[in-house]
Amino acid sequence: MAPRIVSLLPSATEIVCALGLIDSLVGVTHECDYPSGIERKPQLTASRIAHQSMTSAEIDHAVRSQLDGHGCIYDLDEDRLRSLAPEVILTQELCEVCAVSYRTVQQAARRLDAGVTVVSLEPTTIADILANIVTVGEITGACAQANALVGSLQARLDALATALSGVTHRPRTLVLEWLEPAFAPGHWVPEQVGLAGGDPGFGAAGGVSRTTTAEEISAYAPEVIVLAPCGFSTADTLRQLPRARLPAGWPELPAVRDGNVWALDASSYFSRPGPRVIDGAEILARIVHPEVLGPPEEQHAQRVPPELMCV
Repeated sequence: MAPRIVSLLPSATEIVCALGLIDSLVGVTHECDYPSGIERKPQLTASRIAHQSMTSAEIDHAVRSQLDGHGCIYDLDEDRLRSLAPEVILTQELCEVCAVSYRTVQQAARRLDAGVTVVSLEPTTIADILANIVTVGEITGACAQANALVGSLQARLDALATALSGVTHRPRTLVLEWLEPAFAPGHWVPEQVGLAGGDPGFGAAGGVSRTTTAEEISAYAPEVIVLAPCGFSTADTLRQLPRARLPAGWPELPAVRDGNVWALDASSYFSRPGPRVIDGAEILARIVHPEVLGPPEEQHAQRVPPELMCV
């Protein structure tokens, strides 16, 4: 029998559910929204920042202010956590912007009445994401399901590589992980760009995302621009754009002149290190190489109207 699991990461929630263990999942975060119906599980976290009513710049300032003051941006309901009596808690240390801090989780776990295993998932690459799936399978007694899932995801990556094997031009592809200030991508996102047949040179594969400059973006002269702000849906991005001040020189960028700027569901396919990161690579491939794979479906990617992009 699988242990009672609390997931304090949306990506871990997706992994647990993909392994067929949704019934063993007794608690989740306020951000867990996939698969459908998961929001009915007991929610153990809340954000201190009103993301929906703030601009991209205001969110960035609020996050930096909280963390620079050694605070945190999420609350954990310890009383509810105790009442759920979990045997396994899935969390992370990688990013305090993404989830409740690891220190907070450790302190809460020590105060639980019964012993509990706290597992910190720390992926920085796609290989790490696949390894995390195996790890979750091992600690929950779902090794066979985990190995099968990893095998199917790897097969999709292999199929994508085969489909793009004849590609000779890799368009310069800029993925922005935040709008204002603009952030260059890190972790697995540059890998996704490379797997999609784009040039992955803008950003740091396996490293951290970082603020970038108008000069750096102009020098790169992107042929494709993908707007995928961390934690944003496509609708969130399109709603934020008119209020976001984009880098100087934006209208002169090749991708902007050619109408090749796209908004994607970052929350589903880029921000969360779970199985749907592979979907993200496949969606990117349709943006970067529609001549090979056909254009992306509108539900997966939307071309950004010029009038939404302000400088």
